[in-house]
Amino acid sequence: MVEARPPHVPVLLGPVGELVAPSGGEVVCDATVGLGGHARMLAEAIGPGGTLIGLDVDASNLAIAAERLRDVPCRVELRRENFAGLGEALRSVGVEGVDVILADLGVSSRQLEDAGRGFSFRLDGPLDMRMDDRLTTTACDLVNSMRENELSDVIYFNSQERFSRRIAKRICAARRDRRINTTSELSRVVCEALGVNPESRKSKIHPATRAFQALRMAVNDEMGALKSLLEQAAGVLNPGGRIGIIAFHSIEDGCVKRDFRRRQAEGLYEIITKRPVIAGPEEREANPRSRSAKLRVGRRTSEGGHRD
Repeated sequence: MVEARPPHVPVLLGPVGELVAPSGGEVVCDATVGLGGHARMLAEAIGPGGTLIGLDVDASNLAIAAERLRDVPCRVELRRENFAGLGEALRSVGVEGVDVILADLGVSSRQLEDAGRGFSFRLDGPLDMRMDDRLTTTACDLVNSMRENELSDVIYFNSQERFSRRIAKRICAARRDRRINTTSELSRVVCEALGVNPESRKSKIHPATRAFQALRMAVNDEMGALKSLLEQAAGVLNPGGRIGIIAFHSIEDGCVKRDFRRRQAEGLYEIITKRPVIAGPEEREANPRSRSAKLRVGRRTSEGGHRD
């Protein structure tokens, strides 16, 4: 008997629906379709005359999303594609412009809970961290091959970890004795570098949190993909179209904020969310993942010239 999967709870579902405001007959793109939570809401809102394009690099997520979206009333097109390839994905389904783009950034709880994917310092597994298993470089490759200064830069610029140099130095010393292959080995090395025992820590944040985040972002080129998505979005949004981005840490959120402000100054966007929208107390209590979520929404103006 197959074990029942716990219900998927998409973050900020209500605010997303209100602010990106999908309506009947529109073309919408869920650029991180995941398990289909936001996508189902979007699909039901656009109805029989609408089209939903869903992108994700994780094949297993796409299979679950396809099942979840099987009975929605609109046309559904799912593609195994990184949102960095937004324009190409839209062209592959015969779409030039969209009315809504939504991206829920970061790693899903399902991926974190799979020890074999190597995302979590809490579960021992291979040091992988690839969201897309077609990628050829893993976190293990980076940890064991990068020069100390390169490793330090990756950790600092992807997570703002102020002890990045100390961590990189300790990793390089440890790997001279033996290759670092697992999440538990890397977590132990990071804790040693910081002189912290995670079992007795006072902070709620595990000492390895930022280092793991930084390596995951490097493996998947998450900032490069986000910048590519934001660059392409202004060119494919129809006049009046909305873009919503849910970020989970300040580096991503800052990138989105700067892009929206630049495009508003150029006359391409109107910023709908003057400040990022966060989860209310009830959602934060029910869904811990929502505690760090920040939603920003912009609207494509009818001015600003032709599409990019």
